[in-house]
Amino acid sequence: MPHNPYEDVRVTGHLIDSGIMSAIMDAVVALDAEFEILEFEVGRTNKDSSSAVLRIGARDRESLDEILRVVQKRGAEPIDPHDAEVAPAPANGVLPEGFYSTTNLETAVRIDGRWIAVDGQEMDLGVRVDRSTGVADGVPMADVIAGDLYVVGHTGIRVRPQERPREGLAFEFMSSAVSSEKPKAQVISDVADLLRETRAQGKEIVVVAGPAVVHTGAGPHLARLVRAGYVSVLFGGNAVAVHDIEAALFGTSLGVSLEEGIPTLGGHQHHLRAVNTIRREGSIAAAVESGVLTSGLMCTLVQTGTPFVLGGSVRDDGPLPDVITDVLEAQAAMRPYCRRASVCLMLSTMLHSIATGNILPASTHTVCVDINPAVVTKLADRGSWQTIGIVTDVGLFLEQLANELGA
Repeated sequence: MPHNPYEDVRVTGHLIDSGIMSAIMDAVVALDAEFEILEFEVGRTNKDSSSAVLRIGARDRESLDEILRVVQKRGAEPIDPHDAEVAPAPANGVLPEGFYSTTNLETAVRIDGRWIAVDGQEMDLGVRVDRSTGVADGVPMADVIAGDLYVVGHTGIRVRPQERPREGLAFEFMSSAVSSEKPKAQVISDVADLLRETRAQGKEIVVVAGPAVVHTGAGPHLARLVRAGYVSVLFGGNAVAVHDIEAALFGTSLGVSLEEGIPTLGGHQHHLRAVNTIRREGSIAAAVESGVLTSGLMCTLVQTGTPFVLGGSVRDDGPLPDVITDVLEAQAAMRPYCRRASVCLMLSTMLHSIATGNILPASTHTVCVDINPAVVTKLADRGSWQTIGIVTDVGLFLEQLANELGA
């Protein structure tokens, strides 16, 4: 190792039981490099932090830089820190070459000899630095303005890994690996406790819902949670709102009777007629105010003053006038809620769940409920590794959760 380029890094925290140390060592080995543990001080109790110093070596400087970028995102910091390197954005919507791409973990950058916390933490952003105000913030690529300074390279960047909680709900200690054999009653009870605690603390709960919530007959149970104050904002697409309104107006979802579970005569037209009714009124809120829409999840959201963000897609019918058809505008509308969220419930909607997961900080308690285990796997693959997966029917889950909360 002495003949190859190397760098000494320090990592602190609950290194063993949170898996931080093993993750760093595995990453170094996977990238065909070497490490040597120079110091390792283990905390005396399970509440004390541990600290380690590692020497990481590689075959050349380019390989070492790549390894340092990887382990940095797991909390490793250079022993001798330097200021972060910055470069101007060459054009609107274009980050400088070699820009630092954020994770969803707490991050700070070193500017003029002091560490500055990065505001608006989420994955896949650039880090803009304003030297005049001493502010660093995460900026989506589409919002980049030419000439603004952005962090490049890997020096002068500090990432704090999300650690396993030392105390708290049993829910928090469950593996993010999904299984249909998890004890559902206990998990739902733990989720209910989490929601109670979050509401009692005045923190926000984001719910991401797909049309399966309506198809399974769970719309009224989710509306119960809205009325009880367990939903701060609802994210969804055109479909969940359309089929909820279809259910309210015609008693069907995709033409299938929610009461009898069989297709109804002419029911294939109901969702289009529902869309047309709301478009004629001008908005969902206007339909509620005029008395055209008197029940359902969307009606409950309007009546309780609970905000919702409906993001459109290329397959939408209509769409409803409330749907934001520009995806960048939809992201922008979702982002403030995600940055304030303490808990996020993702209910049977893969694409909207992944989109929301991309915006959430890792500190947000995230629960994904889906009959398909691959949905949670995709969330983890995209970096939302903090997600707890519950493989079950969303209708049964929401009914039991609402009952558990006494909603």
